[in-house]
Amino acid sequence: MTAARGRGRPRDPETDAAILRAALELFIERGVEGTSIEQIAKRAGVGKLTVYRRWTTKEDLIAQAVEQLVSADMVPTPAEVRALAPQDIIEAGLKTAAETTASPAFRALVARMMGAAVSHPQLMAVYWRHHVLPRRELATAMLRRAQQDGTVAEDADLDVLIDMMAGAVTWRVLQPDPPDADGMLGYLKSVYRQIGLYPR
Repeated sequence: MTAARGRGRPRDPETDAAILRAALELFIERGVEGTSIEQIAKRAGVGKLTVYRRWTTKEDLIAQAVEQLVSADMVPTPAEVRALAPQDIIEAGLKTAAETTASPAFRALVARMMGAAVSHPQLMAVYWRHHVLPRRELATAMLRRAQQDGTVAEDADLDVLIDMMAGAVTWRVLQPDPPDADGMLGYLKSVYRQIGLYPR
């Protein structure tokens, strides 16, 4: 969650991007405990106060940095969920999702987040509240539309289906020999097909 911005010059998006990139790199390399605002600022090439003007805690910053990678071009907007058929939404994002989830950075990120859930629960609490829950709401709306279309069972437990989709990807990327982008594309199609979000 970003800190409130006061009056003055508008924020430079390039500075924001540099800070987020530095935060993500350091988190993947060192975990929460090994990452500090000072280190992030140094790697981003900015002053510590520049970071604090934008994010109040390192958990807020790391959570947003993680979301930049996880959701970039992968999560539909609320307008898209309202306007498009669920299968069209899935089809449009499949290639990007496969490339992102097959990347070494994503695999390392998943491992770090799973460890932080136990060792630093505050980060997971921030990430869950500000990023995961909004995405689950979008997924729920999409699945409800699919139920209306008849592709997802009317009595399906939507929370369980969402957990199945997220859990399937997490489990697959942490295997000793994770799939490449082509393999992940086929796997995602299979997952969504089982759920009822991809045509058979």
